[in-house]
Amino acid sequence: MADVRRRRGFPASANDKELAAPAASPPTPRYTATLIFGSLCLAAYIALFARHARDLDAELCRSIAISFCMSVGAFFAVIRLVPVVARYVLKRNMFGYDINKKGSPAGSIQVPESLGIVTGFVFVVVTILFQIFCFSPDSAWLLEYNAALTSILFMILLGFVDDVLDIPWRVKLLLPSFAALPLLMAYAGHTTIVIPKPLRAYLEVEVLDLGVLYKVYMGLLAVFCTNAVNILAGVNGLEVGQTLVISSAILIHNMMQIVSSSDADYQQAHAFSIYLTQPLVGASLGLLCYNWYPSSVFVGDTYTYFAGMTMAVAGILGHFSETLLLFFLPQIINFVYSIPQLFKWVPCPRHRLPSFEPKTGLLTGSKDMNLVNLFLRWFGRCTERQLCIRLLIFQGLCSGFCFLLRFLMAGWYK
Repeated sequence: MADVRRRRGFPASANDKELAAPAASPPTPRYTATLIFGSLCLAAYIALFARHARDLDAELCRSIAISFCMSVGAFFAVIRLVPVVARYVLKRNMFGYDINKKGSPAGSIQVPESLGIVTGFVFVVVTILFQIFCFSPDSAWLLEYNAALTSILFMILLGFVDDVLDIPWRVKLLLPSFAALPLLMAYAGHTTIVIPKPLRAYLEVEVLDLGVLYKVYMGLLAVFCTNAVNILAGVNGLEVGQTLVISSAILIHNMMQIVSSSDADYQQAHAFSIYLTQPLVGASLGLLCYNWYPSSVFVGDTYTYFAGMTMAVAGILGHFSETLLLFFLPQIINFVYSIPQLFKWVPCPRHRLPSFEPKTGLLTGSKDMNLVNLFLRWFGRCTERQLCIRLLIFQGLCSGFCFLLRFLMAGWYK
């Protein structure tokens, strides 16, 4: 992950213990901030579902409600398990120091790393158990559902391997390609795209079958979503916060599509996306309790890879990949702006983070090319908490812009 210095894997000698930094205190949950943020993210989705629940198919409504309840259970399970796993992680010397607090007492505290593994584990257990209530053994959706879980589980494993081995950046770009293979091989949906109306006169077709190229596109989407969350990082709560904002937008979009259509297969595809996204939101809110500023755990690449892959899978199997990319607009901006450094066209330090002033507690933007530093250069110095809130507000505004764009282009674009 981008916001820590790693030290791991070797037992400390006696001299090391004398010189060691202050040991980490047990992770402290921040319920108030998490519940306020979670309420803001989910209010529109819950209101939309409550308003239209009676109009939905009874079985579909029941499945969404069961998934929601199990997601609430995931929230409490993560809250309970994070302190337990944090103790074991610290015993294996998998901890880091918060660079954005360097020079202050908080910057010398050992913070347990890779706690995203808890979120991933709880998510997988919940989504597997959910099959008992939703899918029959001969369900047509069961194969793709399990293939999706396999891809997500594969990505969790690769993310944890990255946290332990610190894999080079160029190799990281390829990891989601391998993790997406189970989903791509099991994908049985359409491989066609609807040509935008302004282009139909030139191409003389309304629907174009891409065949195997569509699967290549899905693989590239998984690669982008996974790495996009990973590189917009470095601030306490930012990785989990952006995931929650995007996931909430995905839930709202799915519910809007379900209530506006009477086609059973179309509704099921979007419900399928909800079944994956609700547990992601529940488990991520539990992790945010410990990762919100000042963070008492680091989520690691395990979480960013897991979250990115889950959202990519939800968009692919829900058949709204274009809309998903619009929800990732801040990540696209961050990636495009970061290209010169990512590809070493200009010098790229290991940690592309702001500089911290211990006396004032403010962050100052560096010349590194990412959205975090750009916000500080544009809007001035601020605390880490304020910076995270600004970035998450921007993420929410971009999601709102996506819905507005879809509304304005409805009937004209496609």
